[in-house]
Amino acid sequence: MNLANFETMDPVMLMSIVNMKLRDDFSGDLDQLVAYFDIDRAALEARLASAGFDYLPEAGQFR
Repeated sequence: MNLANFETMDPVMLMSIVNMKLRDDFSGDLDQLVAYFDIDRAALEARLASAGFDYLPEAGQFR
């Protein structure tokens, strides 16, 4: 799944995909995920925050 179009994705689906990728491919490291997909971390976090999801570094996922 390419996250390049994250700004237009349904936020609940986006959160689910990002959490799956964090869990399965990046050991919960958001910096690695955004570097791999070459996306802006602040923009991704803002998109998910607009739907009520915040990144929890200690859990390595958005909730």
